Amino acid sequence: MNARPVFHGSDIEKICEYYHLEKEDITNFGANVNPLGLSSAVKEQTAAHLDVLSSYPDREYASLRRVLSDYCGIPADFILPGNGSSELIALLIEARAPKRTLILGPTYSEYSRELSFSGSSQEYYHLKEEQDFVLDISDLCDTLESGGYDFLILCNPNNPTSSAILRDDMEQLLSFCSQRDIFVMIDETYAEFAPDIAAVTAVPLTESFSNLCILRGVSKFFAAPGMRLGYAVTGNQAFLKKMKNKQIPWSLNSIGAYAGELLFQDKEYIEKTRSLILSERRRMYDTLSQCSTYKTYRPYANFLLLKIQKKEITAFDVFETCIKNGLMIRDCSSFQCLDGEFIRFCIMMPEDNSRLLKVLQSI
Repeated sequence: MNARPVFHGSDIEKICEYYHLEKEDITNFGANVNPLGLSSAVKEQTAAHLDVLSSYPDREYASLRRVLSDYCGIPADFILPGNGSSELIALLIEARAPKRTLILGPTYSEYSRELSFSGSSQEYYHLKEEQDFVLDISDLCDTLESGGYDFLILCNPNNPTSSAILRDDMEQLLSFCSQRDIFVMIDETYAEFAPDIAAVTAVPLTESFSNLCILRGVSKFFAAPGMRLGYAVTGNQAFLKKMKNKQIPWSLNSIGAYAGELLFQDKEYIEKTRSLILSERRRMYDTLSQCSTYKTYRPYANFLLLKIQKKEITAFDVFETCIKNGLMIRDCSSFQCLDGEFIRFCIMMPEDNSRLLKVLQSI
């Protein structure tokens, strides 16, 4: 009997090799990247200004921080640009030097990886499927208090559940943590995809809570993972300075800094993205909610999580059926804290979404 292949994340090259497929023939629903691709206006303007490579970036990234200040509605001195969220996660953990960390799971594995270098213990608080992965704030607070934690990591909206902690609950959680000297890191990679951004983002709360640092980037919403542009937001000036002191000078290159300014000011692209994602997410959620094969959870990010209800069908079965139709989704078996048969896929262009819906409904 042949062993079932194991694929992780968006390992499209390995998948194409195994199934004898061409990469160009695959629609990738596994990467969670904006299907519109990089803004054409940003591409044109950046290409016309490649001479910025002849100069060092501004060490303070003052212009970029001003743009981000306008975009986020917070002071520029709350912002630290960096080389993607990966660098900022590492800087934040190094600067905080936590002893006991609690991670809201299931979630992105990079948090655990960086913590493993820090000397901090790490444990997971599991979102519960029977509660549709909606966080029970009171229960989390009880766990934080009884466990003696000094650091909490959240992804909001969360990957892979696409669930979210809304503003009132987040404020309650941050207040609880502040009173107990628990520092909170929130990864808001997917916040700009939320139906109501203001209801999800904690960025305005950085003006009230000094135990909070938020990370964002351009990889998913702006379809620019190769730019390696991320930014941290905190009102804790001493902590931000500590992070900056540990950061390699000119961490973000000149092209990234220049193109980043353009991205955050491209209002037409931002509105077009939100219009596409919100309408297509609603269509896919409504359609699949009527399909008895799956349990579909209410999404706040640009992807949906489904639990397979038919006992004889596995997540790998669904993955394989989709890939043979040129559609690559995510088999969620590798996510820690996610027991059962789950699949995840992001929102793509309408015609691609219709193809995926047809395949999923046929299973």
